[in-house]
Amino acid sequence: MGARALGPREHRGASLWWDTLPEPVRARPGLPADMDVDVAVVGAGYTGLWTARYLAMADPSLRVVVLEAEVAGYGASGRNGGWCSALFAASDAKLAARHGADAARRMRAAMQETVDEVGSAAAEDGIDCHFAKGGTVAAARGPAQVVRGKQEVAEARRLGVTEADLVWLDAGAAQERIGATRVLGATYTPHCAAVHPARLARGLADAVERRGVHLYEGTPVLAIRPGGAGRRPEAVTARGTVRADVVVRAVEAWTPTLPGERRTLAPVYSLMIATEPLDDAFWKEAGLEARETFSDLRHLVIYGQRTADGRLAFGGRGAPYHFGSALRPAFDQNASVHEALRRTLVDLFPAARDAVITHQWGGPVGIPRDWCSSVGLDRASGVAWAGGYVGDGVSTTNLAGRTLADLVTGKESDLVTLPWVGHRWPQWEPEPLRWLGINAALLGMQLADRTEESRGRPSWLASRLSGLLGGD
Repeated sequence: MGARALGPREHRGASLWWDTLPEPVRARPGLPADMDVDVAVVGAGYTGLWTARYLAMADPSLRVVVLEAEVAGYGASGRNGGWCSALFAASDAKLAARHGADAARRMRAAMQETVDEVGSAAAEDGIDCHFAKGGTVAAARGPAQVVRGKQEVAEARRLGVTEADLVWLDAGAAQERIGATRVLGATYTPHCAAVHPARLARGLADAVERRGVHLYEGTPVLAIRPGGAGRRPEAVTARGTVRADVVVRAVEAWTPTLPGERRTLAPVYSLMIATEPLDDAFWKEAGLEARETFSDLRHLVIYGQRTADGRLAFGGRGAPYHFGSALRPAFDQNASVHEALRRTLVDLFPAARDAVITHQWGGPVGIPRDWCSSVGLDRASGVAWAGGYVGDGVSTTNLAGRTLADLVTGKESDLVTLPWVGHRWPQWEPEPLRWLGINAALLGMQLADRTEESRGRPSWLASRLSGLLGGD
């Protein structure tokens, strides 16, 4: 059976990015039968595809297969905000407290280098993913946000981060980069590129196949069985069982669907909208000339980019966590959250008020209980993993793929000594505590933002709730 073209209902509308791919999406054949390989990768998102790429480069003789329930890039890899950034889920301060300041500095350096590695790798594989390294500007649009931004920069200086990597911009310098309303200043880092996420994901899928990796789509993995006592680990699918020396779990927000993983990661939805292409008059006022990715310094995250074809692609949190870590296509749409995103976008850029919103979509991100991404290989069981990116996965997945390739092949490298390697997540609370806690924290952060806007000073509530939503 050869590849088949997907019907319009099977991927159209999944995101702006899917709808602006240059070629029709074609589904690859599924797993034909039981199989024995060297490495089985579960999931054809960025993590799985980068891992397969670097394994094939490290040792072309390795028999590597990638198993995907839908099509490559179906999950967060084809729906995200397109920030290829040096942001890591755990802050420098948290890493320094746990592992020491040197480890925190090495992690930051690795993430910064990874931004360039993604661009270089895409170019090497002929992937036109609209990579534009314009950095990130995070606007302070109220007195409390100014305090928070300056504190972030001051903390970075204490850990040895220079102005070349993170700087505070006064109001004038900030407005030169982003022509949003009420900008009182901003933080700016050059270590971020805007990308077209689905172009990157689909291009990677083609690239790994050219390197000899077998990619089977339409093949949901029902269970990962650890090895031990002479048994090899297995990826069990409805189409057959794949036995390997190493099985890599790379399904991020879908991790809770696997047996034994219900409380490993919490899938929390992030939603996005996109405008029609906007004219030169709009962009002359709005700025973002280098295609800087942008946000502001509120508690409930927002994020945006100027796309290569002149749209605003804009997203944020605020959608509820669903009881029992439920994942359903219907959750990709939430009319009230999408409308709130539109209002926020117009608040930032009033000239976009009459712009047509052409796309509304969403998808889940994987949240670990301690808000720290992890990568590792348990040699006793033969099971490797990477994930918990908290929405910062476009670049972190590349670092994960390179690290997993080194771990699997036994290469001693600087990557395998980074502080996130081998990190074990604490389990999330059982239901209904998980549902109550996450949703209370989401609502609390929205309240904290409203309070700060009205009172002009940092919210004590946000500091109390930050442990659930990424704070230290």
